[in-house]
Amino acid sequence: MSRPPAWAVRYRRTAAACDIVSALSAGVAGVVIRFGEVAPYVMPYVMASAALPAVWALILILNRAYEPRLIGVGAEEFRRIARGGFMLVAGVAIGAYASKTDIARGWVLIALPLAAAFTLGARYGLRRRLHRRRARGEGCMRRVVAVGHRAAIAELVGTFRRERYHGMEVVAGCVPAGATGRVADVPVLGDFTDVPLVVEQVRADTVAVLACPELDGTALRRLAWRLERTRTDLVVAPALMEVAGPRTAIRPVAGLALLHVEHPELAGGRRLVKDVFDRLVAATVLVVLAPLLAAVAVAVRATSPGPALFRQRRVGRDGAEFTILKFRTMRRDAEARKVELASDADGVLFKVRRDPRVTPLGAALRRYSLDELPQLINVLRGDMSLVGPRPPLPEEVARYGDDVRRRLVVRPGLTGLWQVNGRSDLSWEESVRLDLRYVENWSLMLDLQILWKTWSAVARGAGAY
Repeated sequence: MSRPPAWAVRYRRTAAACDIVSALSAGVAGVVIRFGEVAPYVMPYVMASAALPAVWALILILNRAYEPRLIGVGAEEFRRIARGGFMLVAGVAIGAYASKTDIARGWVLIALPLAAAFTLGARYGLRRRLHRRRARGEGCMRRVVAVGHRAAIAELVGTFRRERYHGMEVVAGCVPAGATGRVADVPVLGDFTDVPLVVEQVRADTVAVLACPELDGTALRRLAWRLERTRTDLVVAPALMEVAGPRTAIRPVAGLALLHVEHPELAGGRRLVKDVFDRLVAATVLVVLAPLLAAVAVAVRATSPGPALFRQRRVGRDGAEFTILKFRTMRRDAEARKVELASDADGVLFKVRRDPRVTPLGAALRRYSLDELPQLINVLRGDMSLVGPRPPLPEEVARYGDDVRRRLVVRPGLTGLWQVNGRSDLSWEESVRLDLRYVENWSLMLDLQILWKTWSAVARGAGAY
């Protein structure tokens, strides 16, 4: 029987230790804040604080917050911790009411929510450390056998190599009978009937089955039975690989598990909420950063001839053009000199890594995305959103295919998945894939996650030129 990898075992032990320390710290904080002293009448709460770590760990176990599949990716780990915190508060409140126990509400309202809050913070820190280790190539990866056609396996390998924080590394492939060799530098070690043997050979802990007609329901069920003996995780990728989260649900119909895919909500109440949120945040940030904006404008005018703001026509939602505002980072004759330069990127985008037209101050502004702050005015006007696809040029849109035009059904964003996943270092195909992923799965919660990640992306300055 397969055991979890050593790094996963260590991670779970560290997480459990952090949870215990978080609960103990929350209990102590509740006693200190609520009572401020250690007196005889406070002793029951001191004892309750001492017992809180064990109770909290039991609740997390019951909520299955230590499952290996939750490690390092997704929001399910955090949802289960939050649900555990709600259960803890509700359980104590109901128990006190049922037993008619007089309990200090201040301690309950401080210590118990803090236990969940401290745990969430600790788990987030552990996840960030795990992502950094994976990015540096220090292991902590799941060993995956990919099952499907060669093209699908190559795409999966490329995705996992680009997004190493997911912790998936394809170590072998199984393809239809008769195919041999390698796929994207990954060895092909058998066909669909050899999957359990390949798993044992390469010591894999996960099998990823990609959409292919050869693996129907019966074949997939038999494969699951064979993998069950070794406790190897089985994941199945649907054909709609970019559609995820709230838009998908498994619904049993006539004994069949059908994947129901909802259409993205591109109009109506949710979009109204997004528009109001964008404008309120943009107005607030403009007021708060007004001194900084004024200082940057003065610095741009003082260091090179020309206006402080750069204006350019861009394409917004439904193909409507608007004028985007940015701090000027290039010399005044930049557009005239563009014909002298060759793009460093393939595809539609024009990108030059060491653009001689960029001023010294402009390079610093670009590195930390300060040149894009005037786009908050575009957000306030309704031309852009805080989060969305990259705002394209009209000449870029003229070269779009039908699929790429899908990114124009929402407003372009000041930041987006492209911003937090490499910015200008991304290829044209990867930029399009991320923009389409956002369009298909957008939500206010996703916007908040991207805004949160934007801070670290800007601080690193990677891909900014």
